[in-house]
Amino acid sequence: MFQSGGESDMKKAVGCPVETTLRVIGGRWKVLVIHHLLEGPRRFGELGRALAGVSARTLAKQLRELEADGVVDRAVLRAVPPMVEYSLTAEGRKLTPILLAMHEWGEAYEREEASRRRAIRPEYAAPVRLDQRRRGPETPKTPEGVAAPGSSV
Repeated sequence: MFQSGGESDMKKAVGCPVETTLRVIGGRWKVLVIHHLLEGPRRFGELGRALAGVSARTLAKQLRELEADGVVDRAVLRAVPPMVEYSLTAEGRKLTPILLAMHEWGEAYEREEASRRRAIRPEYAAPVRLDQRRRGPETPKTPEGVAAPGSSV
């Protein structure tokens, strides 16, 4: 399946399934769009609010691509003003086990990462507090309460 120095004949002939999957659902927002649509149909504005940080232009592009790939269905609702609702197609719902596996992996990773931070140094697990006077992190302290080398007091 893999060949050093170039593409394998098999890959050229049929493509890589993982590559195909990433082409369809890859990118910063597509998996999150699908995740929210697993809960049921959503209007554009609902998706935009659920995906903090995505621009309307980017969300529209991602939805168009998912629709073109047969993952998402776009329905214009008879209403005044007209509304558009997005839902997963049967093909899109086939992604459910993948997203559930990603959810479980993410939960386990977050627990393990928090455990690793506490094991390295307990204070790393605590949230960083900002020193409002200096608009930066508080001066790091050594265990004895003395300023750490290189820090200003």
